[in-house]
Amino acid sequence: MTFIFPLRIKGGKPIPLFPFVAAVFFCSVNGALQTSGILLPNTQIHHWFQKARFCLGIIILFFTGMCINIRSDILLTSLRREKEGTYQTPRGFLIEYVSGANFLGEKVEWICFSVACFNLPSLASAIFTLCNIGPRALHHHRFYLEKFEDYPKDRKALIPFLL
Repeated sequence: MTFIFPLRIKGGKPIPLFPFVAAVFFCSVNGALQTSGILLPNTQIHHWFQKARFCLGIIILFFTGMCINIRSDILLTSLRREKEGTYQTPRGFLIEYVSGANFLGEKVEWICFSVACFNLPSLASAIFTLCNIGPRALHHHRFYLEKFEDYPKDRKALIPFLL
């Protein structure tokens, strides 16, 4: 997703240099940590993680999260193409339940990755991602509520029916 989403954006706003460099730095460090966490020689997979049903479930959940993330990003970026320069109320797919459906998908991905890897770097990354996307989802939700009079009041920010 690090490379896919930016390439899908057409005619977006210019990105200031510092946030761009910070994002590249974060993704590079995170990638190095995840790789080292997976390849460490003393990483052990506990016996209950080796059961096929558990592994298959985690893989299915991870890819479900990824599909939610990608599908939601496609819907949000298509809003930009339909009416250039104007904001529209996001609709469709899981966006009907949560304003930050793309954030929900990303959250599911990182939690599943952390459970599958069962190591400190993946757990840290899952926690940092949650701490980052939670406030972003709340901010986007507040923006939508203020910007659009017809925005559904029962739609949640990040977790369907809860938050």
